[in-house]
Amino acid sequence: MSFVVGLTGGIGSGKTTVANLFAELGAAIVDTDVIAHDLTAAHGAAMPDIIQAFGEGVLQADGSLDRAAMRRLCFSDLSARKRLEAILHPMIRSEAVAHCQRADYAPYVLLVVPLLIESGVYRERVNRILVVDCDERQQVSRVMERSGLGAEEVRDIMATQISRTERLAAANDVVTNTGAPDELQAQILTLHRRYVEMARAAAIQANT
Repeated sequence: MSFVVGLTGGIGSGKTTVANLFAELGAAIVDTDVIAHDLTAAHGAAMPDIIQAFGEGVLQADGSLDRAAMRRLCFSDLSARKRLEAILHPMIRSEAVAHCQRADYAPYVLLVVPLLIESGVYRERVNRILVVDCDERQQVSRVMERSGLGAEEVRDIMATQISRTERLAAANDVVTNTGAPDELQAQILTLHRRYVEMARAAAIQANT
């Protein structure tokens, strides 16, 4: 298994932006949100079980999951959320592990998991936890801008995640995504160099 850095952060914190910058430096990116989208696309591997559990009312015209409809259902019915997680989470974890195992071409893997800290399974699979941090007002405004959700809807999503304080307390490393792009890039370059050295040391230790 490659040296794995778990990247996490609250919704709207900028995880995708940060992951893309690490990718430009040569890190392998394994994004559980991307895996989830693939699983719930038209003809995705999770769709037969989702249709059986929830019916065709959660489908878009092309046969993919209607994520907005499912989100509304899960917020109104906790049992629906649990049923969906029981279908998706084992599939996502299995795919994520397989992707990490195939990433030996890169110096290390950046495993992007929005709920990494909440999940004991993922925490056990990463060598470091990197948190992308910003203030909550920025989170709300970013999500509203990109998704069209209202402020209350965004805050409802944030309420399902652990607090900013808890997330920072669990971090080995933190990227602060509140300033100019060059400030963000400088932080990531420093971390990238550190992770390359850590990965190299871990590989040497594993072979001795």
